[in-house]
Amino acid sequence: MPAGVTLPGMAPGAASNRPLDAVVVGSGPNGLAAAITLARAGLAVEVYEGAQSAGGGCRTEDLTLPGFHHDVCAAVHPLAAASPFFARLDLRARGVEFRSSPVAFAHPLDGGRAAAVFSPVFSPETTERGAAAATRATAESLGRDAGAYRSLFGSLARDLGQVLPTLLAPLRTFPGHPLALARLALPGLLPASGLARCFRTEEARGLLAGAAAHSVLPLTSPLTGAFGLLFVALGHALGWPVAEGGSGRLAGALVEELRALGGEVRTRRTVGSLDELPRARAVLLDVSPHQLAAWAEGRASPAYTRALRRFGYGPGVCKVDWALAGPVPWEAGACREAATVHVGGTFEEVAASEAEVAAGRHPGRPFCLVAQPGVVDGSRAPAGHSTLWAYCHVPAGSTVDMADRIEAQVERFAPGFRDLVIGRAVRTAAALAAGNPNYVGGDISGGAATLRQMFLRPTARWSPYRTALPGVYLCSSSTPPGAGVHGMCGYWAARAALSDLGVEPPGSSRRP
Repeated sequence: MPAGVTLPGMAPGAASNRPLDAVVVGSGPNGLAAAITLARAGLAVEVYEGAQSAGGGCRTEDLTLPGFHHDVCAAVHPLAAASPFFARLDLRARGVEFRSSPVAFAHPLDGGRAAAVFSPVFSPETTERGAAAATRATAESLGRDAGAYRSLFGSLARDLGQVLPTLLAPLRTFPGHPLALARLALPGLLPASGLARCFRTEEARGLLAGAAAHSVLPLTSPLTGAFGLLFVALGHALGWPVAEGGSGRLAGALVEELRALGGEVRTRRTVGSLDELPRARAVLLDVSPHQLAAWAEGRASPAYTRALRRFGYGPGVCKVDWALAGPVPWEAGACREAATVHVGGTFEEVAASEAEVAAGRHPGRPFCLVAQPGVVDGSRAPAGHSTLWAYCHVPAGSTVDMADRIEAQVERFAPGFRDLVIGRAVRTAAALAAGNPNYVGGDISGGAATLRQMFLRPTARWSPYRTALPGVYLCSSSTPPGAGVHGMCGYWAARAALSDLGVEPPGSSRRP
């Protein structure tokens, strides 16, 4: 395991010298964000983690060969760059450097073509002007779709900073910039298949398909348009950065921040029930609703536990990591400049792949999310070599190894790719679920992003973080604002706990 990438907690059995105010179960970014928010308010906090190192899906390990550093799950961080919680941290002082490629993400097509969403790094201008320049350059690259692209994304990328605080908060308060939000929300309610009608070229439609497929829903589903709009706008406004040295550096920075505030992380501490936790004024759970249902059995009403069990999960993923003898030989130049590549072909092909998964089948030509951090971070592999990370969506609980199908899709747009493979590690959806109890059925998003669960996540309660158990709060990505490395689920859950404890929260006066 690379030095400095993941930070272990204290040895099992270590004891605190002061009474605990709060216990957090789970050390993913949300659990650590909750612990830091509580510790900043002066509370004594401990985090319990069952794995050998902190970070949950935000870790980096040598999965293939020594010296090849692979992100265990989260690899690219547009939402970390957008997060108000991370903005309050001096990540650079904690050893975190975000690196953005000139192309936020690329989408290859047959015949050596590719579409590219340019990031602010593309332009040497200021951030605001850089976003405008990036949007303009992308539009101009799309030929006859240039005008439609500017119309759809120009103002959205420009005003994204006004709407992000609302998007990354509980949907319980009036937005500060309703008009800017409406430019995203109204077209975003449409399925991506509806928005795709704005474009005529395969390039523009492909860009939308790749971004919308992050929803892990059929592209005919409501809200998939919002995913497409948001992730493209994030690319123009902030880029899609990777953490130099691996995502584990980000988790390590959170652990360091918590320890500096007097908190602690205790790893190798598997929690089987609430009875196993020490006494504390508040308990925050970075766990799945189904796990909470099991722990709440006999403590909460049967109606509440049934509601938790009704929470729906989406498809799983099959993830492959490769050690390569060199960079991926993409035919299209734009793909060689992008840390993220969406591999799946035309809009229709991507939509067909996602529809197959939703129907419980394994697509022959899957849509693949591919990350190649070596484009901007040479520390991930020995000199002249590269790492590559990819996954495709599969039915929940799948035990099927999709490596051959994923490799065939990459080879389709990068002939000679297979000849570069010198190491490979595969984790099926079932293996991912076994390794992390939050990944139910291999769903790495913490629950299906359906219209219902956008507003009733995880149950129909006014506060999505307060549970039916007094003093117990849910802070996982199964609460708003949902999936992604942003820490905001933990931040808002901690704010709810502080409010109930009568403790003045640090920072903004806004409450969940």
